Parts: sequence; C-alpha cells; structure tokens
Amino acid sequence: MTKTMQSTLVFKTIKTKTLAAIAAIAAAVALPQVFHVLGAVSDLGTALGETFLPMHFAIFAVGFFAGPVAGAVAGALSPLLSFFLTAMPKAPMLPFMMIELCVYGLVTGLLANVRMPVLGKLLLAQIAGRAVRALAILLGFYAFSSPVAPAVIVNSLLPGLPGLLLQWVILPLLVFRVTQRDAHAS
Repeated sequence: MTKTMQSTLVFKTIKTKTLAAIAAIAAAVALPQVFHVLGAVSDLGTALGETFLPMHFAIFAVGFFAGPVAGAVAGALSPLLSFFLTAMPKAPMLPFMMIELCVYGLVTGLLANVRMPVLGKLLLAQIAGRAVRALAILLGFYAFSSPVAPAVIVNSLLPGLPGLLLQWVILPLLVFRVTQRDAHAS
C-alpha cells in the first residue's frame, strides 16, 4: 500500500480483532465509570458521562482499528455488560444505546479503509448511529402507543454535543498516530 492508501485497520487477524473487541468492551464499561465518579465528586451526577460520551470513544476506535464485526459486537455488548455490572445505562435507554453503538462500530469499521478523511468517516458513523437511534426511539414510542414527542429525540442528542466535539478532535489524532506507528513498523 502506498502511504496515501494506508489502511486504518491495524488489527488483521481474528485473534487480534477479538482481543481488540474485548479491550474495547472493557474500556467502554470502565471509562463511563470514571466519568460517573468524577460527576459524583463534583455533584454533577451522571451529567459528565452524558456530556462527554466516554463509551463511544472505545467503540469508534475498535471500528477503525479492527473492522466492522469487532466494532458492531463491541458496540452491542458494551452497554449490555455495563448495565449488568453497573446498572448503567438505565433499562429504558439500554436497547437504544445498544443499537446506536452497534451502528457506530459497524459503520466506522466499514469506512475504515475508504479513502476519505478520518473526520468524514467519523461524522458519517455518528450520523448513522444517531439516525438509527432516533428511528428506534420513534418505533419504540409507536409500538407502545405513546405520543411521539420530538423533544425526546432532541433531548437525547443535545447533552452529548461536547462529547461529539471531543471525538472530532481526539479520534482523528488517535487514528493518525496509530496508523503512522503501524506504517513505520511495517
């Protein structure tokens, strides 16, 4: 591969992809707890986690570095394992987070080797994940014959804007750094 065509998929074997997915799940469960502890200490409660979206970082990273299967599996299982270990996310939001993070990992993995800026790939994955989450929320409301309030969807998006901004800065830098290291190691 030429330097401009360098793959962002760093983990190539099934074994390393599996280990990457396991590490991403562990990080996606542990990172929010750090934010929740900081929130408890600062009297902000769970607001820090809802604002900075720490679970998302690990899922995007594993999608970029290990591909769509590892990303989708880690995305779907992380909220579920977190729920069983920490009771977070709350039960009503669990299926929506599982769907959203699964889409994040899947789309990021599918776009990992597409020739476009990492930020563009990340934005497409974020839009896809948020759109599928919004659709799932709408379907959930209709399935239970509840009046659909657009505010529910908007309110599930707005608190995380600072986290999205951080992702736009940190993840492209991380991908650049890791792929450059991988290119020099080859």
